[in-house]
Amino acid sequence: MNRLTELLIDERNVKRKGGIYHKTQVKLAYNSNRIEGSKLSEEQTRYIFETRTIGFGSEEAIPVDDIIETTNHFIAFDYLIDTIEMPLGNEIIKQFHKIIKTGTADAQKPYFNVGDWKKLANEVGNTQTTLPQDVEKEMNDLSDWYLSQKEVSVETLAKYHHIFESIHPFQDGNGRVGRLILFRECLRNNIIPFIIDNDHKMFYYRGLREYSHTPGYLVDTMKSAQDTYTQWLKYFNSELLNDLHE
Repeated sequence: MNRLTELLIDERNVKRKGGIYHKTQVKLAYNSNRIEGSKLSEEQTRYIFETRTIGFGSEEAIPVDDIIETTNHFIAFDYLIDTIEMPLGNEIIKQFHKIIKTGTADAQKPYFNVGDWKKLANEVGNTQTTLPQDVEKEMNDLSDWYLSQKEVSVETLAKYHHIFESIHPFQDGNGRVGRLILFRECLRNNIIPFIIDNDHKMFYYRGLREYSHTPGYLVDTMKSAQDTYTQWLKYFNSELLNDLHE
């Protein structure tokens, strides 16, 4: 466990406000949910994290699911750091999905299968994804490939993420789960973690869409996001960078 992971856990346990754990929780939850269409602003996300209450006065009405999925995302991040010493596997991935989607309107749908692979075929845009009956095999193949890597880099994670999102193993919530996996595996492999922010959503989508013939688009988007997180680490504790690499 590197010093950044230890610090994230320590700050969580002592309920420190205004540190790297606090900032990571808010930024990751806000941007990952915003990419998926959440109407919550960053300030509203921070307010929910800090107070666990809702009270936005005369501001735009917010869908209840946006709020539930935001608070669930905070819990999922805690699960991420609590399981950091465990190799990535299907059970961890399914648990991310279960945490993110518990209590939402989707969870009430009989076909939705919270915390397990999709039951119905789905598309991303106009692109077909893996059929439900093939998800288990393809996720096992992805896991076997990933765990066989002797060294994990940003390039490795980009390939993993592209395959994961192409499989689209859950009925919904794949992007949020996939980005939690990216952050987790950066920590596990002493790589500077990153948060894809909403401002770079279209670059991120292009990177996924065009990965097969131009993998550099997605890799460059990830590395650009690393630069931002590097600046945060320099501000909070520059010594943490000694354990990490790009």
